Amino acid sequence: MKKTVNLTINGRSVTAEVEPRTHLADFLRDDQRLTGTHLGCEHGVCGACTVIMDGEPVRSCINFAVACDGTDVRTIEDFDDDELMAHLRQAFTEEHGLQCGYCTPGMLIMARDIIARLPDADESRIRLELSGNLCRCTGYVGIVRAIRRVLAERKEVASV
Repeated sequence: MKKTVNLTINGRSVTAEVEPRTHLADFLRDDQRLTGTHLGCEHGVCGACTVIMDGEPVRSCINFAVACDGTDVRTIEDFDDDELMAHLRQAFTEEHGLQCGYCTPGMLIMARDIIARLPDADESRIRLELSGNLCRCTGYVGIVRAIRRVLAERKEVASV
C-alpha cells in the first residue's frame, strides 16, 4: 500500500505516492530523475548516495522515502550554482581527485560539508570525515589535496 510523502527536493516542493520499502535514493533516481545520486553498495557503506537532508549529509540508500516525509533534501544537482561547490569541482579536477567519477557526487557533497562545518580541518580530520565515502580509483590523495586546497584558499581570502 503506497504512502504519501511531502518533501522539499532541491528547493522544490514534492508530493508523491511511494511504496513503504522505497529507499530515498531510488525515489530520487527513478521517480524524480535526479540521477546524480549514485547507488553503490546499497548498504550505507560506500557513500556514493550521499545527499544533504535537513542540512546534514545522509546515505539515501538506507533511508526510506516515507521516513523522509517533511524533510528538505539537496542532491548534487542542487549545487550547480553553488560557489563553494564550484571551487571544489575545480580543485578536484586540478588535484586529480576523480577518475571514474562514480563516487564523485557523494565525495563532493561530503567535501562541501567538511569545508562548511570544519574550516580548520587538518588532513587527519579530513580523512576521518571522508571515511564513510569509498573510492576505488584515486587512493584519496587527490581528494584530500583538493579539500585542503579549498580550505587554504578560503582562509587566505578571509585573512585579506
